[in-house]
Amino acid sequence: MLGRTASSRLALRSIWCQPRICRPNVLHARTFQLDVRVEKNKVRFLFPPKDSQPEHSIDVDNCRCQLCVNKDTLQKDFDTFDVPSNIKAEHSQTQQDGVHVTWSDQHVSFHPWNWVKSMAPSYRQEGVNAAPSKAAGWSASSWGEWAEARETDYKDVMDKNGTGMAKLTAAIHHFGLGFVKNTPISPEATEELLERIGPIRNTHYGGFYDFVPDLAKADTAYTNIALGAHTDTTYFTEPTGLQAFHMLSHIPPPGEPSDALGGESLLCDGFYAAEKLREKHPEYFKTLCEVKIPWHASGNVDVAIAPDATYPVIETESGLDGPIRRIRWNNSDRGVVPLEAGFDVVDRWYAAARELDSIIKSKESECWFQLQPGTILVFDNWRILHGRAEFKGLRRMCGAYINRDDFVSRWKLSNYDRTDVILHNMWQHS
Repeated sequence: MLGRTASSRLALRSIWCQPRICRPNVLHARTFQLDVRVEKNKVRFLFPPKDSQPEHSIDVDNCRCQLCVNKDTLQKDFDTFDVPSNIKAEHSQTQQDGVHVTWSDQHVSFHPWNWVKSMAPSYRQEGVNAAPSKAAGWSASSWGEWAEARETDYKDVMDKNGTGMAKLTAAIHHFGLGFVKNTPISPEATEELLERIGPIRNTHYGGFYDFVPDLAKADTAYTNIALGAHTDTTYFTEPTGLQAFHMLSHIPPPGEPSDALGGESLLCDGFYAAEKLREKHPEYFKTLCEVKIPWHASGNVDVAIAPDATYPVIETESGLDGPIRRIRWNNSDRGVVPLEAGFDVVDRWYAAARELDSIIKSKESECWFQLQPGTILVFDNWRILHGRAEFKGLRRMCGAYINRDDFVSRWKLSNYDRTDVILHNMWQHS
């Protein structure tokens, strides 16, 4: 619970006025150079000249002692706004466990060395902060170069030692997808593995899905027709983070050979395609980043879903020059290009979308392969476009959606030290 009763808040205020010297939550030896100064009632940390931004200041709100931070939940355990606004730093002391600062109300705040180090710009080049960019783009011609990196054995992923999960999530983070080989051919085994990554996301399609092409849901995925490269759930405010497919069986029609059923899977790296667009036609890239489009899901009679706002096809992290964050590309679920913006904008959007479409459909972008029973495909739905060829017969497919935040948590904790992950999350280093 985040809230507190009135009596507990009153108790905290009375405690705040008392000197508090507490044991630290975390002990970490100092392994770097640092000059700590109290100047103008602030505590200033001066890092070595190699850091481009060598000076940082802190206040009492950043205390990490056991009275200020709940040792079980790691949540802040006091009301920041009960602290006097005119509180001043009086002196500091560096010890083996970290920096201790005495404030004008006699509270002694504690700042462990690993927490202090996380302020240094050079720290952002280490551990989880130095993780490979998720935008390591690939094309059809480079598909074979990283086969080993994208494949993990089912037993390794399920093993509690975590190495298989680390490899799978690292592949998804870096390349946008991963394959889990030698999976038992059952929906139960598939669901169990996916839940190891994160909770399965429930939507109007349900949770874990197990379907054949019978139009049980009013969506073209529940047919046998060809589907062009697209991302799913563009009509959600937050499109699903991961998507997974496991083909359990593909039975040919009576008298048909089993080697000509079709249904090949199609993948395209949306980040690669968008970067190609940015490189070749920056004005088109700008248009697809700036013009916001309505998206909708309206096929089922009891559902009429649209996001909380209109969203562009391409979203970047920090302006037009920043890394690509997310792609929404699904012509079937797209609403009306905003006519009120004027014919020039509409014409420009269609020209830009047509160029992106040609890049996506190029031989350089399209990667075709045949899914087999026993192999799960898990991919980043914010990045990877998927599709399929038309097929004959009865094909049974299972899989699920997983939220983006749950996947990122699993990736970080599988590949990096938990303390570093928590510090990274607190500072939100990019």
